[in-house]
Amino acid sequence: MFTKTLKTAALALLLMSSAAVARDGIYFNAVKGDAEHAYNEMINNKIEDIGFVLSDPHERINDAYATKYSEEPGFNKSLDNLGFFSVGNDELLNELLSKEPRLGGFSPFNLHIYKYANEDVTRVGHVNPEVMLDIVGATDKDVREKFIASFKPLDALVDAEIGGKREAVSFDKLPAKTLMEFELEFDRSDDLSEFIDSFQEEFEAAFEENKYIIAGYKNYKEAFADLEMPFPKYDAYFVYSLCHFYFSYGLFNHGSAQAGAFAPCSMYMYVEKGKNVLHIGMPYLENWIAAAAITDTKQIASIRALDKEIISIMDGLGAKLK
Repeated sequence: MFTKTLKTAALALLLMSSAAVARDGIYFNAVKGDAEHAYNEMINNKIEDIGFVLSDPHERINDAYATKYSEEPGFNKSLDNLGFFSVGNDELLNELLSKEPRLGGFSPFNLHIYKYANEDVTRVGHVNPEVMLDIVGATDKDVREKFIASFKPLDALVDAEIGGKREAVSFDKLPAKTLMEFELEFDRSDDLSEFIDSFQEEFEAAFEENKYIIAGYKNYKEAFADLEMPFPKYDAYFVYSLCHFYFSYGLFNHGSAQAGAFAPCSMYMYVEKGKNVLHIGMPYLENWIAAAAITDTKQIASIRALDKEIISIMDGLGAKLK
């Protein structure tokens, strides 16, 4: 288990280097007891009131771990609750994605909930939006200000409905490369959907063959059309949520449940108006090591192996790493 308060993290970093400046990677509301009911009430019935939309909820993943891996040597039911609930502010994203398409790396993002079995504390939180922006390389001042500001009502809602004390997982710096980006050129016909449908079929099959789960999918182009919001910059824009279940089990059920705030991984794909290039991007899992304070050497190795595997799968689909 790993949870650092800001004070503890800052002290540790100060002892290591006087030049190091601690940053919040993830922050949580930590409340005594089992807050699952309060969380479900909030996420299902109140989050839309502040402009956020819930998509592809995955509750009590810990139960699936117990069912699937209970026969594994050394299995330990370490979690009472682990949930991934993908949310996003669609109205704001309609504006911001037009300026900064790489925001799809955290759109939607996980409003994470977890509780360890040996601790009577539930934690609810998310990746720091400033860190999200840094990971995807968003530098536009207006984009950054509006994106960060959109989290204030969300955090206020969590304070009101969950309560507890604010905790943060702190870190020193992100890796040198934070975002994997790919490009795939294609022969464009009058009907773009032919290419999109064919690629999506190949993409999903390739990842599922490598034991990944398509944990979610959001077609922002269609969602904005349904909301009668203009989105003219792109002919296509959609986001996949990817999960490798055994990999996640190896982290979240083995003391690093805080890193679940980064899961499932959002991989965005878009085609600009009239163009014949599919742009694809996803934050490197390497970011988790720093921002989620992963120290276990086996977990670090699995994170780096998955980054390499994802790049290899994308290369097999013809997408070239930039």
